[in-house]
Amino acid sequence: MMNWLNHIAIVVPDLAAAAAQYKLLGATTSAPKDLPEHGVTVVFVGIPNTKIELMHPLGEGSPIAGFLEKNPAGGIHHICFEVAEIDETSAKLREIGVRILGDGKPKFGAHDRPVLFAHPKDFQGALIEFQQT
Repeated sequence: MMNWLNHIAIVVPDLAAAAAQYKLLGATTSAPKDLPEHGVTVVFVGIPNTKIELMHPLGEGSPIAGFLEKNPAGGIHHICFEVAEIDETSAKLREIGVRILGDGKPKFGAHDRPVLFAHPKDFQGALIEFQQT
């Protein structure tokens, strides 16, 4: 069901500074992209075997603003795995007792693909994102 590690997301207090640091290490970086539905601005850092998603709060109601308040230096926010079919993944998660965050329906993520987030209490304390390939 899980095919590939798509990215690891890190909440950062300064998006431009974080992207510049990775760039100095030879990684490629995307332009910042606002995702109002998710309340974040993201920059993707490309490395040969995966990506790192740098995230910064967007707007007053950003769901990651509280994370940054508790962790002012930033920190790992979630891990994203690719799946072939998001609806099958959703059904399987429910079948094994995993709660899906939000209204339980897929939303479009930063890569314009359907995504779901599994509750961290159901995944060893880690927030897990599933993205349809």
